[in-house]
Amino acid sequence: MNLSSLKPVKGSTKTCKRVGRGQGSGCGGTSTRGHKGQKSRSGYSKKIGFEGGQMPIQRRLPKFGFKSINRVEYKAVNLSVIQSLIDTRCLAKIGIDDLVDAGIVSANRLVKILAGGIITSVVEVTAHAFSEKAEKAILKVGGTVIRTLKQ
Repeated sequence: MNLSSLKPVKGSTKTCKRVGRGQGSGCGGTSTRGHKGQKSRSGYSKKIGFEGGQMPIQRRLPKFGFKSINRVEYKAVNLSVIQSLIDTRCLAKIGIDDLVDAGIVSANRLVKILAGGIITSVVEVTAHAFSEKAEKAILKVGGTVIRTLKQ
């Protein structure tokens, strides 16, 4: 057996339907398109959002909302995540690089530390932003908070 003698398994392939090849083929005449109408003509393509002349839904529904160009979006990291990092890696300082290495944050995201969970270890945390409760929790344990400049 060699590559030139390979064939598909019997029954795995189908011959395509050849339309417009005479009445005897069973697909002649209208070539499976039916009689008359726009869909039977060559070059027909349905327009996106076209509903047959009815007012399309994108025009029936009102416009709403906007995207603020000044919005700053942070990746939220809870204190419980930081505590688990401290426990697993025995870190005294946790920065954005450590979070990236752990796969918690992607490298180009802004990081905000939130107060979800409990922190029990003394640690120096570096991030772009902190919630008030998270900052208080870190300071209460005896840790330090360092804000880095936004990228």
